[in-house]
Amino acid sequence: MNSADRELAVGQQLRALRLRAGLSQRELARRAAVSNATISMIEADRVSPSVSALRQVLSALGVGIADFFAAPEPQGEQVVYRAAELTEIASGPVSYRQVGANLKGRALQMIHERYKPGAQSGTKMLSHQGEEAGLVIKGRLTLEVDGRRYELAAGDAYLFDSRKPHGFRNAGDGELVVVSACAPPTF
Repeated sequence: MNSADRELAVGQQLRALRLRAGLSQRELARRAAVSNATISMIEADRVSPSVSALRQVLSALGVGIADFFAAPEPQGEQVVYRAAELTEIASGPVSYRQVGANLKGRALQMIHERYKPGAQSGTKMLSHQGEEAGLVIKGRLTLEVDGRRYELAAGDAYLFDSRKPHGFRNAGDGELVVVSACAPPTF
């Protein structure tokens, strides 16, 4: 499935998960602390939710982003992933392309991140189980972890406990490119 098909399938997948859990749109919205209209618009594919919004809704269903976008792996273990084979788990001002589609049983999640100028990881700070590390390939990154701000440039790297509230923002005029890893895959 290409990234455009996967993006279109978000609403259908969310609806299927919600129905499997036996929840109404209203109940899922209540549990996720979002409006009923938000759930309705996502399921109807009228909006493409930000990663933080999708994570918030999925967490109310007990599902992580990686599992939500997991696709069956081909027979045998795939070792090499060509650029076109990376799994798009978010697109728009911020693009997250994951190495591997199905991370079940994996201890590591690796992501190729691209931020347009001014783009950020979300309006709310992120927080999840595990550790995160990344390397700035191109551009300028403002990283906030547990209330402290850091400015990073190409070649700089970070490593922190992901349970601490954190966020990422492109602080430059050009594209920001980061390669990051999360262990376990809870992003």
